[in-house]
Amino acid sequence: MFRWIVTLLATVLLAGCSVQQQEVVRPSKTEPIAAPVTQVSADRVKLEFPSAKYPETAQHIKEAIASGKSSVCTIDREGAEHNRELSLKDVPTKKGKDRDEWPMAMCSEGGEGADIKYISPKDNRGAGSWVSHQLDKYADGTKVRFIVK
Repeated sequence: MFRWIVTLLATVLLAGCSVQQQEVVRPSKTEPIAAPVTQVSADRVKLEFPSAKYPETAQHIKEAIASGKSSVCTIDREGAEHNRELSLKDVPTKKGKDRDEWPMAMCSEGGEGADIKYISPKDNRGAGSWVSHQLDKYADGTKVRFIVK
């Protein structure tokens, strides 16, 4: 057996080949996940929303879309404050809860008639920050199709 292994190694070395051990690399929990935004065209993107990370917001988005609200958000940052005023004007606050809007206030589709759901502040604010960060580089007027994963 030993003689066979030596012969094999000599053949490999003479042929100019090398034998290397391959290492399996697994991403650690601290490595960043690839950006979930896909450019569809110059003014359209697709955003994969992480339901595992923000489950209450994800559920609200799914429910609102199922009830007829748009899955597309046209970015309108300047109109966000006004949209929020319109969408929340008749919805009372609840202690320990945030009022989540779909479509979001930063969408031109938001505002009056938006679907409102009470959810935990941690989920709502985390999701809002996450979405904002993902869409930072896109200009107002960009259409974003939300896909809840």
